[in-house]
Amino acid sequence: MANNKDKIIGAVIMVVGLLLIVGYILWGPVELYFDEGTGRTSAFVDSLRKIPGYRWQWAVVIPLTLIVILIGLLAAWIGYSMLTTPPPVPLEELEAELEAEEAASKADAESESE
Repeated sequence: MANNKDKIIGAVIMVVGLLLIVGYILWGPVELYFDEGTGRTSAFVDSLRKIPGYRWQWAVVIPLTLIVILIGLLAAWIGYSMLTTPPPVPLEELEAELEAEEAASKADAESESE
């Protein structure tokens, strides 16, 4: 039962991470690319705007976009790992297996000593 819950949580984390990446790219860089920037500014900023390709907002948007992409990829990777990792072996089965191995090794040791 817990295995299915972990897989569902992993799938949700993976989808949220990927949606975070897509949503932020659409909200940040794409929005800025198509924005005209009609605010009032000083003469200095107006002179900077005459430089081809100058948009000070890109200095903020690009690093933040890279950080959000890295966080989203990390979340997606964690979710994928949770989704694809097999469930752990229950302790009862592990203890029974260890006891069987100990009994077999004792039987081998007794048969060799005879």
